[in-house]
Amino acid sequence: MLRTILILIATLVALPVVAFYYDAPLSPAQWTTVRSLFTAMVTVALTCFVVSEITRNYSQVDKLWSLLPIGYSWYVAAQAGFDARCTLMAVLVSLWGLRLTYNFSRRGGYHWIPWRGEEDYRWAVLREQNPWMRRRLSWAAFNLFFISLYQNTLILLFTLPIIVAWQGQARPLNALDWLAAALMLGFIVLETVADQQQWNFQTEKYRRRRAGEALGEPYARGFCSSGLWGRVRHPNYAAEQAIWLSFYLFSVAATGRWLNWSLTGGILLLLLFLGSSDFSEKISSEKYPDYAEYQRRVPRFWPKF
Repeated sequence: MLRTILILIATLVALPVVAFYYDAPLSPAQWTTVRSLFTAMVTVALTCFVVSEITRNYSQVDKLWSLLPIGYSWYVAAQAGFDARCTLMAVLVSLWGLRLTYNFSRRGGYHWIPWRGEEDYRWAVLREQNPWMRRRLSWAAFNLFFISLYQNTLILLFTLPIIVAWQGQARPLNALDWLAAALMLGFIVLETVADQQQWNFQTEKYRRRRAGEALGEPYARGFCSSGLWGRVRHPNYAAEQAIWLSFYLFSVAATGRWLNWSLTGGILLLLLFLGSSDFSEKISSEKYPDYAEYQRRVPRFWPKF
């Protein structure tokens, strides 16, 4: 996990710089908007760091993951004069964000006291498995540079195809725009189904435990392996990655440039989910005896046909 994090941070520094300087330049208005977004992002990241250090709850970025892209997208749409493409992109991001916010909320991620709520269990496991992270200063540095700054930067980066779409606002909506919209909606539905199947499984499993009932199959196994989860091990992660790659297609539809600098966020998101799923599966393998067999039988992200 630590090696993955170091690779992610190095990529974050190198890839945007290289990509940006070899692509079409932004207009002054677009530059001003990007600077404003980055200023807001750094402010949010530092706030997350301070709040998490004070409260010892390190899931402050998680609470904002589904909300920040909505704000970023609508801000860019407003700066672009609410042109059709940017507005469509902001609407789709809003649908994605509201659904994800609901799913995070019902799992206990939010609390009426804003900085409280359930913390991602993986942070505690990471500290336990890496003795140097148990030291206060080491963990604070990790919190600042990875949890707070890196993740907030990533959230902004995978939203930035809307800036490139603004560059091509003279080009009217076309077939590729509608394909991107259809793909985004389709993957949002897929992610919704996957999250609901996981919710149904975990709810019934814990209900049986609280009632003192025998778990029986498939609940005795401990993890969901039916429905979409019987096709791939992480259907929600797969859909999330596909959503933002579909979002990138709007920048292509607007400019005709199949490779442009705004793909940076999508690439970094793929790397993050690869590392995150590695770590989650390591924990699941240690917790559930049948998980290794599930890994052998079911692919990680993309189903076998």
